[in-house]
Amino acid sequence: MADPAQITLTVHHHGKAHPISLLAEATIQDLTTTLASTFQIPIENQKLLIAPKPGMQKAPFPPNRLSEILPLSSPKLKITLLGTPATEINDLKTQAAETRRRDEKRASAIADARARSRTSTPRGRSGGIHTLNSSDSNNYTFHRLEPLAHLPNPSRSLAFLARLCDDPGIRTAMAKHEFSVPLLTEMDPAEHTTSESRTLGLNRNKGEVIELRLRTDAYDGYRDYRTIRKTLCHELAHCVFSEHDRDFWNLTAQIEKEVEKGDWKHGGQQVGGGAEFYNPGDWEVESEGGHVHDERGWVGSEQVLGGQRSSHGDGMREVLARAAEERARRAREGKQDPSS
Repeated sequence: MADPAQITLTVHHHGKAHPISLLAEATIQDLTTTLASTFQIPIENQKLLIAPKPGMQKAPFPPNRLSEILPLSSPKLKITLLGTPATEINDLKTQAAETRRRDEKRASAIADARARSRTSTPRGRSGGIHTLNSSDSNNYTFHRLEPLAHLPNPSRSLAFLARLCDDPGIRTAMAKHEFSVPLLTEMDPAEHTTSESRTLGLNRNKGEVIELRLRTDAYDGYRDYRTIRKTLCHELAHCVFSEHDRDFWNLTAQIEKEVEKGDWKHGGQQVGGGAEFYNPGDWEVESEGGHVHDERGWVGSEQVLGGQRSSHGDGMREVLARAAEERARRAREGKQDPSS
């Protein structure tokens, strides 16, 4: 038999119903005080959604008796508690403070690196070797090298990518233009070859990922290093300009000149005795084999090619996911092959 001196309300929180017992003369303030101790939600963070009436209630709560404002006998009465426990609030504040400290530290490191770069890298000189300190190298570089594990000899591809990453000329140009690329990876020739063309490089999302065609079409060897480095200069220019316009070609020519001058291992000699390195027409399609150097810079999740748009996934995640899918496919084929 119910105690007439008490009332029991059902309060819903996080999808669960909780019975709450109060004195018959309790006020809505008494209810919120009980809820604060039960769910560890401070009163000022509580919101009560009461249906059908009086609707949403929030702090400061009125001192009215529950029997005066709630249809206690109505089967349609529903009270929903909204609010975040104090422990979760503290965790969120701690996490936010830690994120803010980390971001401030990173911003300070980048600012310091840029200041050192301006003082250590001579500007306006016609020649010479630019020296890079370790901080510049750590910031303006390729932060991850990823060969395609499903292709033969991935260790050789990794060594090839590492050579590009450590190339003194590439490092000089990346430091000067403050290029920081999260992922440098190789391109699967089979996925970028048609009867009409062969893609040599791709820049996704203005520098999120750069893909290079390292291997020959038959996977039996690797293409010429200096040709691939030339393609890399082209893709680095896409970190600034997506379209193949005049600004893009000027920057591409500038980057390769900087790469040649900074390549102290090979004497800093320029191809062709100091002539312009690129003719846009030569870059679009090579005379041998119909190679297409790239398909313009990718922006967001769309690729622009000949005025047509086609959907693609987000840069780095798509590259790594595609490689994982290919490894899984080859593993399945190996299990099904009775000769394996």
